[in-house]
Amino acid sequence: MPEAQQSEKGFDAEMAEKIVECDGGGPIPGTKLAGRQEFVGRATGEYIDHGDPPWRWYLVADLTLKPDGYPGDTVWCESGSLYTKTD
Repeated sequence: MPEAQQSEKGFDAEMAEKIVECDGGGPIPGTKLAGRQEFVGRATGEYIDHGDPPWRWYLVADLTLKPDGYPGDTVWCESGSLYTKTD
């Protein structure tokens, strides 16, 4: 049986309350393809480091932009795909 990957929760005060955008891919229904998805919201400062080496994901809330049909008000964004809004 494979070992479970480690996950560690944390809080980054420097990220908290920043308006951010993130992009990534999501499944296109009925295909094996993924399409670009964009989100804009407020970083909560909460994060999860997952795996070894750690792969950091930030929680973004109060979404002002999300894909049509996206069911949630929050999203986890991989740190490399997260950008601080400047406009």
